[in-house]
Amino acid sequence: MEPTTSDTTALRAYAEQLQRQFETMVTEAPAVMARAKAVQVTEKSRDGLVTVTVGPRGDLVRLDLDPRIYRRPDSRELADTITATVQKAVSAAREAVVETFSAIVPPEQMRATLDGDLDTIIGDLDRRTRGA
Repeated sequence: MEPTTSDTTALRAYAEQLQRQFETMVTEAPAVMARAKAVQVTEKSRDGLVTVTVGPRGDLVRLDLDPRIYRRPDSRELADTITATVQKAVSAAREAVVETFSAIVPPEQMRATLDGDLDTIIGDLDRRTRGA
């Protein structure tokens, strides 16, 4: 089946959009990458006894425990508090990275990339090539 004029026009428009996006990425990517690599997020637990700092990939950079944690001997509660605080920081760091890349990559596409969500990435590519 031969492609229609509208198919060809949509593909041409998409190719031009990709070219502009590529040129923007080449120009801005080094600065964006440097800012993304520098992302660090610090979060405190609700009770203020646990403070965590994570890097751009969610890696734990620092963990601070207030000495008052020793007043409560419940190690399970402390572990849960640390885990919840780290998860909160990781989520915030992820969003900071998405925001940092928003100048060159649409946020939904960046989230899908970070999540390894190939279905969303391929679906987005398919929609764009079909002009939808």
